Amino acid sequence: MRNPFKNIGPGALIAAAFIGPGTVTVCTLAGVQFGFTLLWAMTLSIVATVILQETAARIGLVSQMGLSQVLRTQLPHGILRKFILGLVLAAIVLGNAAYEGGNISGGVLGLQALGKSGVFVLKGISVNGYSFLIGGIAFILLYIGNYKVLEKVFLILVILMSLSFVITAVLTKPDVFELLKNSFVPSFPDGSILMIVALVGTTVVPYNLFLHASLVNQKWKNKADLPAARRDTIVAVILGGLVSMCVIIAASSLSGENVNSATSLAQSLEPLYGSAARYCIGLGLFAAGITSAITAPLAAAYVAQGCLNLEEGLKSRYFRITWMIILILGVTLAAFGIKPIQIIQFAQIANGILLPVIAGILIWLANRTELLGSYRNSKFKNAASLVILLITVILGTRAILSVLGIL
Repeated sequence: MRNPFKNIGPGALIAAAFIGPGTVTVCTLAGVQFGFTLLWAMTLSIVATVILQETAARIGLVSQMGLSQVLRTQLPHGILRKFILGLVLAAIVLGNAAYEGGNISGGVLGLQALGKSGVFVLKGISVNGYSFLIGGIAFILLYIGNYKVLEKVFLILVILMSLSFVITAVLTKPDVFELLKNSFVPSFPDGSILMIVALVGTTVVPYNLFLHASLVNQKWKNKADLPAARRDTIVAVILGGLVSMCVIIAASSLSGENVNSATSLAQSLEPLYGSAARYCIGLGLFAAGITSAITAPLAAAYVAQGCLNLEEGLKSRYFRITWMIILILGVTLAAFGIKPIQIIQFAQIANGILLPVIAGILIWLANRTELLGSYRNSKFKNAASLVILLITVILGTRAILSVLGIL
């Protein structure tokens, strides 16, 4: 009781990782277009994410390996193992490199909502200076290579993000009864199916599974700590889901208005609820951007380390080279406003394939007695996991069809 933060683990990093600028944008659009009616989709997302993240964390803690390491040791030698490890590398390392520009740009938009644009002209080319600021902060934290430092910084950023979006939601004075009803009673307004899939898809993130399995054994080394790891996971994911819900609630107060991003949400809320709403959205978006800008390179480095059997440790040379490449690419893309559309589309397809594949492999690993012993899945967990597997197949199919222009 004297130190209530002692048992806080990697859950803060996981919550911060899935509440990125993309999540804030999707939740904003869901609130503006459909009001409270899709809050239940976030409740579903929270349950699905808790199940998958708990499984990944349990595998990581019991085995004391990252998920990509577990895959390399548990999958049989041959084409299947090469295909899965290659898919993981392509989807997460290349995908996170493509998305990193968006993460940093999201943090930039948060700072811009607070005041100045941060843009300057260099030899006729517009450059956003905030990108270098965010990239510099991320570089310092990652280069320090100390898990405890990352944990404390992320805890502060998650608290800042949570307070920002919760205060914004409270300022809009929502109808509590309608809020609770729509959080648990499913409804499908016309044209909402793709948005429902997007809300679940932006919360159930493949790279978070790899990040969690790797980080959990940085915090805990003993199987007896599994209950603490489970509590950390459940609390963090629920908190992250509630933050996403608060964005939907805030955006719902502008139902029908022409709002298509978090920054336009901030601008639209200011005349109604004062400058506090704009500052809250700006700070929340900044925290969402900078946390994702750190966790994406971190996850990619862990995946490369495990898949390629590289030297372990946050300070190892190849680990640092991996996250540096991704971070530098992200800063460059954000600073000059470059959008590598083809790479992003490839990453979306790879992630669409990866999510159901990894969900299926997680279920398989969680039932392997030789890996987990008495910590393997119960019948109830298997039943719940199979339902989640079906959801991931739908999400993956939707992502691929969307990129191909069929949806």
